[in-house]
Amino acid sequence: MPGRAARTTALAAVIAATVVSMPSAHAQPADDALKVYNDLTREAEKLSQDHLKAQGDLSRANGIVVAATEAEKKALAESEQFRGQVDTLTEATFEGARLGDLSAFLTSTSQQDFLERMQAMNIIAADQNAAVSRMNATLTEATKARTDATNAAAAAEKLAADVSTRKVAMEQQVSTARTKYQSLSAPQKQTLAAPGPKVTVNAPAGAAGAALTFALGEQGKPYVFGSNGPNSWDCSSLMQAAYRAAGVSIPRVTYDQAKVGRGVGRGEVAPGDLIIYYSGQSHVAMAVDGTRAVHASTEGVPVKIANIDSIGPISVIRRVVG
Repeated sequence: MPGRAARTTALAAVIAATVVSMPSAHAQPADDALKVYNDLTREAEKLSQDHLKAQGDLSRANGIVVAATEAEKKALAESEQFRGQVDTLTEATFEGARLGDLSAFLTSTSQQDFLERMQAMNIIAADQNAAVSRMNATLTEATKARTDATNAAAAAEKLAADVSTRKVAMEQQVSTARTKYQSLSAPQKQTLAAPGPKVTVNAPAGAAGAALTFALGEQGKPYVFGSNGPNSWDCSSLMQAAYRAAGVSIPRVTYDQAKVGRGVGRGEVAPGDLIIYYSGQSHVAMAVDGTRAVHASTEGVPVKIANIDSIGPISVIRRVVG
């Protein structure tokens, strides 16, 4: 029948279209696997930077606790010193050193003697009042220091928990990325591991040039998440070490490196500038010139040279010195 034939034809067309549109059950293409690996490592790098920043925040918080505790000890020691002065002056008063105006007048042998006695009494009274005032002030300082130490300790405790949480998240992501790396083909691994030709330049004079010389000298060394050198690096530790070698101190993590020095535009890039990538500012490289940068990319990839714009979307560019 014509109607049944038409329906059968239409059904066959729907089934054919469905089969075509269904995802393949075969393994991911090689390029897709590499993209997944790159995405995983970018996330692992961000979590690594988060963990490092949390560690730095915790270290600073613990420093505040120590400083506040020391301030309390100092204030209490000073209050005890002034308390001793108050006790001595009070004892002198009870022993008759501080006479009343009438007593001073009655026992004085002359007008001059009276004036001298009155002056001495005023000095003792002033000293006692000053000692009491200083003692009260140091006790107030000690109380404030104790409050500061308590608050700082509570903040440090929260940060410690945050560090642990971020560490677990980072380790899980790093493990996932490393597992994915093992699934890559041998040619893909070889491509990632290829150091490329080593680049040498006539670095400019000054700290920026010295930092660039150091960074270029690290070409070929491996990237390890969270590594701080000297045999392997992550992106920000390489930048910190490079400027440290040049006598300039910069922060450890990319988020803070994105605030050092002054900002410059893409067209102003000069050797030694820090180029911070991605909206989350989780990766950093150092400009070799206006088109190339040296950086520790990710695990499986050694420190190498890349085109500045090929590394990723640029967030900010910072000139550390000059």
